[in-house]
Parts: sequence; C-alpha cells; structure tokens
Amino acid sequence: MSDHSEIVYSTSDGMDYPAHERQYKAFIKVGATATTAVATIVALMAIFLT
Repeated sequence: MSDHSEIVYSTSDGMDYPAHERQYKAFIKVGATATTAVATIVALMAIFLT
C-alpha cells in the first residue's frame, strides 16, 4: 500500500520557492500583457469598424 504519512509543509524541504516566484511573476506579466493586447484590439475595432 502507499505511504500515508503526514506531509509537513512548514519545513518546506524540497520546495523551490525562487522558481515558484519566478513562475508567478511570469504568469502575472503574461496575463497583463494579454489583457492589454485584447483591450487595444477591442478599442481599435470600436474605432475602425463603426
């Protein structure tokens, strides 16, 4: 059977927090860039297609 021992997160052994933080910052940057791009496209469509 599998090991059902309790996982201790407070020690954070094996957790690569700098990598997690880089990934989070990249996710936020991509999200903000995509949102800005979509807003720009919608604004240009409103200007040129009306």
